[in-house]
Amino acid sequence: MAEASTSAAAVPSAEEILALLEAHGGKIDDTRALWTKPSGGEPAGEDEKAVEEYFRSRANWQLALQGVLNSLTSREMITYKVQDEISFVPSGEGRSIAKLGSQEARLWSALPADSEQGKSADDLKTALGADTLKIGQGKAFAKKWVRKHPSQPNFLARVPGVDAITDETANDLKQVQEKGTLSDNAKITELRKRKLIIQRKLVYFSIAKGPKFSLKVEKLETDLTVEMLQSGSWKSAAFKQYNFNAEGAPPTSGALHPLLKVREEFRNIFFEMGFTEMPTNRFVESEFWCFDSLFVPQQHAARDVQDTFFVKDPPRAKAIPEDYLARVAEVHEKGGYGSTGYRYPFSRQVTERLVLRTHTTAVSSAMLYAIAQQPGGFKPAKLFSIDRVFRNEAVDATHLAEFHQVEGVVADYNITLGDLIGFMQIFFSKMGVTDLRFKPAYNPYTEPSLEIFSYHKGLKKWVEIGNSGMFRPEMLRPMGLPEGVNVLGWGLSLERPTMIRYGINNIRELVGHKVSIEGVERAAAVRFP
Repeated sequence: MAEASTSAAAVPSAEEILALLEAHGGKIDDTRALWTKPSGGEPAGEDEKAVEEYFRSRANWQLALQGVLNSLTSREMITYKVQDEISFVPSGEGRSIAKLGSQEARLWSALPADSEQGKSADDLKTALGADTLKIGQGKAFAKKWVRKHPSQPNFLARVPGVDAITDETANDLKQVQEKGTLSDNAKITELRKRKLIIQRKLVYFSIAKGPKFSLKVEKLETDLTVEMLQSGSWKSAAFKQYNFNAEGAPPTSGALHPLLKVREEFRNIFFEMGFTEMPTNRFVESEFWCFDSLFVPQQHAARDVQDTFFVKDPPRAKAIPEDYLARVAEVHEKGGYGSTGYRYPFSRQVTERLVLRTHTTAVSSAMLYAIAQQPGGFKPAKLFSIDRVFRNEAVDATHLAEFHQVEGVVADYNITLGDLIGFMQIFFSKMGVTDLRFKPAYNPYTEPSLEIFSYHKGLKKWVEIGNSGMFRPEMLRPMGLPEGVNVLGWGLSLERPTMIRYGINNIRELVGHKVSIEGVERAAAVRFP
């Protein structure tokens, strides 16, 4: 079979488009009618490469045509609107199914008509192929066309009473071939999920006469020359209009990543509220600072390898304050400060293990301990940090193994849950978030704990935006903080508000190798209202 020709059709010139407009009464509703199909027509059969080239040729033709239309539009000779049409075409496998039938139908047809008889999986694999058998078996089981033979192991048979079938998959694919779509969106979704059809978006244009329409395209002067001024020819010359919408050449300069812009805005909010930034340069922490000092039990699920990255070398932390470690171990084992503790033998070996910090609260813990040890006694403090944390999580559209945590901590005498809620309202109002709700939650190191929700007008529902709570006495008193001193804290991710601010749906487009450099350069400055 000769390969279909997919050579590109010629794009009409500016004067040809004007003549066509005149011939069509001043309006062309669909420029697809101007496209001449290649001599071989649309490719058929299994040549997926030829099909791709065919549709690429159509798209490139419309793109080249738009360049001509833009030129005529700048002269006000025409106006045009961009239109688009979504259609579907079968993939290579889809075209094969439309021709031969679906895998499930072919499997059913390969089985004996008598449902009491069957055929071995090995024979079916030889007759149909391993892939066809695997896919067909799953689909045919789901449709209750085929069953495992009740008495013969590794045999398949037809389901009793199923004497005829309708191969809807093949019929749907034939309809897609003919009409480019289906009326049932659920079927479209299923065929796309099975990669049996491919979505096509074709851009085309509707054209109309403009205020300066003419059948002839005059040459426009671009410069006013000395000779024109001397001869006076400028009076009758036609000049090209200025395009005030044209962008200048982009400056050669660096650009801040959107995360850094939002991070800086968060820092400004904290500074306005009188907070001091904590040092967060230690990505590797001991389990003591990351978990034990926060009153997280050593058997907690967050400390499993499924959630935490453990450091192999060096294997152990070196400097942990011995007196503080002893007090932390005692409160874990025996309790204290109104708590019964966790009642388990505290492991020195576990507390010295090194991990990539799972939260910046490890930094907050170290800072609160330092405040408790400072000469002259306790002084109230407001602290914040914004830096990277690491979780052993599967990467998907909304989760990364490495992300940023925004955290605020306030330590003072006799502050309460009401103060925490008040701080939350002030903090989030500076981000433009005023409609808040609080829901009781559980954290090992805070009690009471609150999840923070905000009403998302776009999604029309309440979404979680942060976590907060009052640090437990079992965490604070072993540090040396005096009775009456309470500490409130809250945290949220940096990535989520950045994605909302810039309209990014997939976190991998914000961080990682899929980040658009052009998008970073064009990202607007951020100012929370």
